[in-house]
Parts: sequence; C-alpha cells; structure tokens
Amino acid sequence: MNLGFLLSHVAALDATWSSVHLVKAALDQGHRPTAGALGHEVLPTGRLMARAWLLDGPVGDCDALAACLRTGSLPRRFIDVAALDLLLLRVNPFSPDALQFALLAQRCGVTVINDQLRVSRTRTKGWLATLTDVPRPDTLVTASRASVEAFIAGRGADTLIVKPAAGSGGRGVSLVPPGRRDLLEVAVSRALDQGGGHVVIQQYLPEADLGEKRLVWVDGEIIGGYLRQRADGEFRHNLKRGGHPHPVVIDDADRRLCQALSPHLARNGIRLAGLDVIGGRLIEVNTLNPGGLHWSDALGHRSGWIAQRAMHALTGPPGQPLSSPKTEAIPA
Repeated sequence: MNLGFLLSHVAALDATWSSVHLVKAALDQGHRPTAGALGHEVLPTGRLMARAWLLDGPVGDCDALAACLRTGSLPRRFIDVAALDLLLLRVNPFSPDALQFALLAQRCGVTVINDQLRVSRTRTKGWLATLTDVPRPDTLVTASRASVEAFIAGRGADTLIVKPAAGSGGRGVSLVPPGRRDLLEVAVSRALDQGGGHVVIQQYLPEADLGEKRLVWVDGEIIGGYLRQRADGEFRHNLKRGGHPHPVVIDDADRRLCQALSPHLARNGIRLAGLDVIGGRLIEVNTLNPGGLHWSDALGHRSGWIAQRAMHALTGPPGQPLSSPKTEAIPA
C-alpha cells in the first residue's frame, strides 16, 4: 500500500516516538510509506500535492529512521495525495491546517486514520464524561464556577483533580486536597488559562498511588501497554513530568473497560487510541496522536511486535479480527 504519515514536531523525533515505530513497521511489512510535515498545495488542475520524505528502502533500526526524519536527510519530493491508499495523522496539537489537509485528502478518496472530524468529537475530556456505561471517576465538565461549587459541595473529604478539557502532557493539571477552596480557585483559573473554555473536575482515585496504565487500543482490542509511575514530589504520571515506565499486566478489569468503550470509539471512526487507566477506571482517551508503542514493546521484550500488529490491523479493513503480522510470531 501507498501510505502517508503526516507528522508534527519532526525536529524533535526520536526512537521512542510511536510515529517512528509505525513508519518502521510499515517499511518492514513491505508498504511504500512517505512522511511529511504540515504543508500542501492545490494545483490549478485541482490536484492536491504534498511535500514528503520518500522511504523507498531499508533505513536501519528506529534510531536510524528517527535520525533520517529529524535531519531531513531522506529524498524529498512532491507527491500526489490522491495516490495514497491511507494517510495516518500523527499531529499534536490539533490544528486547522491538519484538519484542512485531512478533509482535502478524504475528498481525494484517501482513507484517513484517525479521521480528524471524528477526533474533534473524541479528543476532549468532555466526551469521556458523556459515556455513562464506561467505568470512570466521577467527573464534571463545566465553564461555570457555580457548577464547580455545587459539584464539590458534598465532597468535603475528596481530593480532586482539576484539568483543562483539552490538552495533553499534564499541562494545566492540579491536585486539590480536601477543603482547600483557595487552591481550587487557583486550579480552575490555571485550567481555564490553557484554553478550551471548559474545566474538568474529577474525583482523585487512591489507586493512582500505584501508577497509571497506558493501554494501546486498536480496532476493539488492547494490544499492549505499560505502567507510568510518577516522580518523587509529583502527582502526575506523565513521562514528560519525570514519570517512570514499568511493565504492566493487562487484567480482566482492563478488558471489561475495553469492551464497554470499544463501541463508542468504533462508532466515531476511531481505529487507534491510547487509554489512560487507574484502578480499572478510564481517566483519559487519547485519539489525536496516541502513543505508547515504544514502551509497550520495550518493556514487554517484544522487539517491535506491538507496532507491527498495529500496522497490520490499520492497513486492513475496519472490524476485521486482529491477527499477528506475518513477519512476527505471537509472543508467549
């Protein structure tokens, strides 16, 4: 297949990025991938063109591939977007340019994963709060400080998490101890300053002391994951905040959560997602630019198997049963 990868922050790419692992898996499986940053042209003839790096042969391991993309040392040409069979969007943050390019590509008949219009529905924490059949903490999403007050009125003994309705990397997220209305006010203002106009107030789960799972979800199945444990003095488990990755056991509670969530993701055209789970409850769903492939593989000693399986699924029709790629045996 002719595959396109739309990347952001190319200058910062390294071998831990899931985008690099997906491109490597595409090469290993014999696809013809191209990768490019944001930017396109529409010719007078109506053809949609994009400037992309051509990957038409082996480039070594993920370290070598990341270096090639990061330094721009690969051949770069304009490609006809309509010639792509599949376009994988690996962009963060969500931007009007990415949305415009995805919509134009779809108009050319290209399948886009994940569809940006559907990502716009699922990327905010407000969407998760509407899923009453999915295990999750008690959550309020609001732009009203009066609603915040009403929510916490009966929760005098609860520790709360306050975060922006849209965002990633732990930015604008605060931990508010019980009874600290002064800190709550500061936390709400901080979350609103991150943009989006809404704030999320969420029950703090005591199981968070043990860590937070990042699970890799593809077409209705969890294919891997790892545990993130916070750094000393930090309440957030994000690796960008000094968190530490560890192996994880995917248990029955995770599978039940997956079973409840999968119809909602499938209905919105989502095929690849990252699920953040604490104590069997879903904290966040990452559909914009889900990661986790590198650490799922590395900590599970699977040598690229997770990325291989993800790519094998994504290049097939939606809804097909997941199977292992022909190039890899299923790990014991």
